[in-house]
Amino acid sequence: MVWRTILIDNRGYVLSLPNLLEDQLENRLEARLEDRPEDRPEDRLEDRPEDSQHGQRWVIKDLLAASRQHSATATLEKQEGQDVIAGLCAEAKSLPPKYFYDARGSELFDQISELSEYYPTRTEVAILKQSADAIAHTTGPCQIIELGSGSATKARILLSAYEAANHPLRYVPIDVSGTALKESVQQLLQEYPTLSVQGLVSTYELALTQIASQPPNSQIPTRLICFLGSTIGNFKPHEYEQFLAKVSAALRPGDYFLLGIDLQKEVSLLEAAYNDSLGVTAEFNLNMLRHLNHRFEGNFNLSNFSHSAIYNAQKHQIEMYIESLVSQTVELKSLSYTAHFATQEKLLSEVSRKFNLSETTQQLAAYQLPVLKTFTDEKQWFGLLLCQRSAATAGITEEM
Repeated sequence: MVWRTILIDNRGYVLSLPNLLEDQLENRLEARLEDRPEDRPEDRLEDRPEDSQHGQRWVIKDLLAASRQHSATATLEKQEGQDVIAGLCAEAKSLPPKYFYDARGSELFDQISELSEYYPTRTEVAILKQSADAIAHTTGPCQIIELGSGSATKARILLSAYEAANHPLRYVPIDVSGTALKESVQQLLQEYPTLSVQGLVSTYELALTQIASQPPNSQIPTRLICFLGSTIGNFKPHEYEQFLAKVSAALRPGDYFLLGIDLQKEVSLLEAAYNDSLGVTAEFNLNMLRHLNHRFEGNFNLSNFSHSAIYNAQKHQIEMYIESLVSQTVELKSLSYTAHFATQEKLLSEVSRKFNLSETTQQLAAYQLPVLKTFTDEKQWFGLLLCQRSAATAGITEEM
């Protein structure tokens, strides 16, 4: 039997694990599949509560399993790792940021979030704590839908505000890791006795399509889609536009969208956030190569590479690179591919765009998502934008 598992981290990057036979899964992915027993049918789409403590307050639907049923195994196998080859054979080498996130990569990012230089996480959390009551008051009762929910740390701030306002609590966390999703749901049910949850194991695209096709909830018809952490800054311009179009299509007039964005600021602050003094970000960046070694039987020698991150003022984005210190050749055996690196050749591993409030407000309005309220910190380093879907539909276009 062949399994294919896809995971997501708390910044929203997708990690697609290679197709492996069952015995290989037992050896290499046991820790990742604790919530998928061997006797569980591959096409099971729902995970319902087994204990009576929480009644029927939660359900987890696996949209990825449904999607896999409609994809030929041969096609999936052919696609596995092709993004790596495409990135490494390009004239300007690059790799998708999803390859940051194996278990060690996730641990390192958690450490980055606590660094003194890395302001985005703590700044957004502080803004959310200050604005949560106002958000709950503005939206009234609504379903809180979070894209890339992870451990649901930020969702707790919103849920507490809605609970304090005596609003019914309904949470729809969306994450590609079924394990992370189930763990966070179980914790939330203990913390919020009146909470009901419908989790979706899914990518953003699948989840937004699913949400768009669903009729309004009879008890809480209004939706609030949350996309926090400035994850939207990792999208390329065309991906950014496609994403906003999908969000707009998933909302009905009167629904809400809460977006977190990292704002443009002094270059020294931005570059320090991605070049911390303890070297955690450097280890996080180079861990991508270690991950490729494990995933695709590679022989990257991490001591032959270094980390760098610079701010591109013209494009208003941080660009994180892995630089080759020597002329070298690297083999990825399972992909039957060999990559050549010249001395000082750089590989782009991440782009993190920084936003202007006025420009972003105009862009959101173009997708029928006018901004109702803007929340920032006193230094205006980070912004939370609360938008409400307008009734107009003309002008929405989505390039696929």
